[in-house]
Amino acid sequence: MSTEEKKSVSAYEALPGVFQEEFSPEGRLKVSFGPQHPGSGHMRIILTINGDVVEDAIPDVGYVHRGVEKMCEYKNYIQNIPHIERPAIHDSAGTTLPYILAVEKLLDLSEKIPERAQYIRMILAEMNRIINHFYFLGILGIFMGHSTVTTWGMGDRELMIETAAMMTGARVTFSFIVPGGVRTDTPYGFEDRLLKSCDYLESRMKAYRDYLFENPFARMRMEGVGIIRKSDAVSLGLVGPTLRGSGVRSDVRKDEPYILYDTVDFSVPSYEEGDAMARTKVHFDEIIQSISIIRQAVKRMKPGPVKIPLRGQIRGKVGDAYARVEGARGMNSYYIISDGQIHPYRVRVNTADSRNLAVMRKVLQGVKVADVPVVHWSLDYWPVAADR
Repeated sequence: MSTEEKKSVSAYEALPGVFQEEFSPEGRLKVSFGPQHPGSGHMRIILTINGDVVEDAIPDVGYVHRGVEKMCEYKNYIQNIPHIERPAIHDSAGTTLPYILAVEKLLDLSEKIPERAQYIRMILAEMNRIINHFYFLGILGIFMGHSTVTTWGMGDRELMIETAAMMTGARVTFSFIVPGGVRTDTPYGFEDRLLKSCDYLESRMKAYRDYLFENPFARMRMEGVGIIRKSDAVSLGLVGPTLRGSGVRSDVRKDEPYILYDTVDFSVPSYEEGDAMARTKVHFDEIIQSISIIRQAVKRMKPGPVKIPLRGQIRGKVGDAYARVEGARGMNSYYIISDGQIHPYRVRVNTADSRNLAVMRKVLQGVKVADVPVVHWSLDYWPVAADR
């Protein structure tokens, strides 16, 4: 064996048992799902198949590792905002908000944030949830071969993106939530445009329900496929729509309310079936709930300041702080250690995506190869946020 061939083999041996034997005497075959962006970012799943049935599935992650946590040690508290939201651009508000809440604890600002700023934060977070969930439905359409849902999801998502751009000045990553409040107040006419956008999107829900949940083709692809039992969802520590699709009604906005979520009325959708269809229905229902939250926040929001002016370089007090929120794909949390300098001593990021990865191997065992994309996407796993 040549030196080049030995190097090639040793690379595969980094994952025990993976590709060391592509064909087995029993007729099993190992194939690669990815890493060429299989729909949700660059990752790979090593499938062991017997015929068209998956016997094992090993997630191979790390293709888009960016070193976000280490980068935080070299930038100040404000400079960290743009780059920490990059790993989850479809939910940038849900990604940056827990970081900001933790920073505010280090600055002793948690109880001083203006009420209007809190409601603006809530509005942006729910807008991002809607943007994320329409993206979820659009990619699901690709994985199912349901092009109507794909074009609808991407098109309707655009309406909320443009509305968010009116408020923040950016279309995807906003860097709008800052320590002490939000960057600027909402522009003239924003509330009217936002409510009209909500009215339109709500009117679209029936069409989605008919074309997706009452469609025999879609039901055949998702019902009874990729079942996660409630006990497994709890023991593996799943979060977000993936957890609620298995009948566990847990949501940080209800369990530990933050930024005035205890002042608005909304329900937490959940389904007992635990299959791909249940997880999809949770996303769908959450769009409706987010529209309701936005309307309530706009109604409750009164004129007033939107941030506390902070002078000079921010220096957190010596100590640590932890904060978590309910992001679009589930619980996102930050743990920050401060040594009193202008940049954090240590930042630990825990995303919903890294938690939901825990069930991927188990849930894919026994499914048909053709069902792998649908089950994989229904888990709300976004590789870039998990690799971070």
